[in-house]
Amino acid sequence: MSAVLVVNSGSSSFKYQLIDMETEEPLASGLVERIGESSGHTVHNGPNGKAERTLEIRDHTAGFQAMLEAFEANGPSLEEFPPVAVGHRVVHGGKRFFEPTVITPLVEINIEDLAELAPLHNPANLQGIRAAEKAFPDVPHVAVFDTAFHQTLAPEAYTYAIDAELAERHRIRRYGFHGTSHKYVSETAAQFLGEPLGDLKQIVLHLGNGASACAVDGGRSIDTSMGLTPLEGLVMGTRSGDIDPAVLIHLSRRAHLDTAGLDELLNRRSGLLGLSGRGDMRDVEESASGGDAGARLALDTYLHRLKHYIGAYIAILGGLDVLTFTAGVGENSSTVRAGAVAGLEALGIRLDEERNAERVAGPHIISADDSAVTVLVVPTNEELEIARQTLSAIGAG
Repeated sequence: MSAVLVVNSGSSSFKYQLIDMETEEPLASGLVERIGESSGHTVHNGPNGKAERTLEIRDHTAGFQAMLEAFEANGPSLEEFPPVAVGHRVVHGGKRFFEPTVITPLVEINIEDLAELAPLHNPANLQGIRAAEKAFPDVPHVAVFDTAFHQTLAPEAYTYAIDAELAERHRIRRYGFHGTSHKYVSETAAQFLGEPLGDLKQIVLHLGNGASACAVDGGRSIDTSMGLTPLEGLVMGTRSGDIDPAVLIHLSRRAHLDTAGLDELLNRRSGLLGLSGRGDMRDVEESASGGDAGARLALDTYLHRLKHYIGAYIAILGGLDVLTFTAGVGENSSTVRAGAVAGLEALGIRLDEERNAERVAGPHIISADDSAVTVLVVPTNEELEIARQTLSAIGAG
C-alpha cells in the first residue's frame, strides 16, 4: 500500500486528501477552516462517514494536529495507511520551478521569495508546508507548482511588450496558473480517446470561479490565458480578466482609486459579479433566462471572451483535435458549453445537443459524430495529479 497525503493550504484553512496510489482512489478527505479563530471547524470524510468538530485552532500546526485526531477517531488509520510522502499545492513557482520538487530549506526560502508574485497564496502555502513537516517529519514533502506546466511557453508567448530591463528586474512575464488541472485534463483526454498525447492539439478550458484557457500541443503548454497573476484572461466569477491597462490609469485619475482600490475592484468586484451582481454562474444563468438584462450581458460577455480565446488558440496551435471543458462551470453548465462554441462550425466544432445536455459521470464526448474537433467534458482531479507528481518526485512513480 502506498498512500500520498495531498495538502492545499490557505491563510486560514487547508484542504487535504489521502489517496491510495495503487487504486488512485481517495481513502479520506477533509477541511480545516477558521484557523486563528476561537471557533475553528473541521470536516473529515472517511470510511466511517462524515465527522465534524468545532474547536479552537490557533495556527496551522494546531490544524494539522486536529487533522491527525480526525484520522485517529474516524479512520482510516494512518498506521495502517501511512503516507509515503506529502504533496503540497504551491501557487507560484516563478521561472525557478518547472517540475515537482522535494522540499528543502532552500526550496522554502525560494517559495517565500516568490511571495512577491503571489502575496495571497505563497505565504499561506508555506505555512501549510511548515506545519505539515512538523506533523509528518519522517517522510518527504513535495511542492507541486501551479505554474510549472506552463514553463514550456516560448519567449514570444510569455513576454510582455514593456521595457525589457524593467521587466527582468521585477520578474514580469506570463507565468500561467491551473497548471496541474491543465496537465491532468489534457493527459486524461488523450487516454480516454486512446490517442497518443504527443499527436494531439488540444485546448483545455478550466472554468470555475477562477477560469483559464490553455493551448496544449503534444502534451506541452504553448499558451495560456492567465499571466503574471491569475487576473488576466477570461471573465471569472469576481475577476475582470483582460482589460485595457489605460482603464486603470483613467480610474486612478478620475475616480481617485489607489492601488489597493484597483486591486479590490479587479479581483473582487468585477467579472460576473461586477456585471450582474451575481458571482455564481448558476445564479447568472437563472437570472438571464428570467429576463434580467445585467445577467444576460454578463453571460454574453463571458461567452464572447471564451470564443475569443478558442479562436486565438486554434491559430496558435495551427489546428485543433480536442476541445475540453473542465472544473465546476465547465463540467456542469451545458449552457456555457453550447454558447462557447455556437457559430464555430466553420472551425470544425459541432456539438451534439443531446450529448451536451446529459449528465454523465467521468470523461465523455459531447460533440456530434461529424464534428472535425472532438469536444469533451473531463472532470478535473488536481489532488490526484499532485499525488502522481509527488510520487514521481521521490522516485516512486
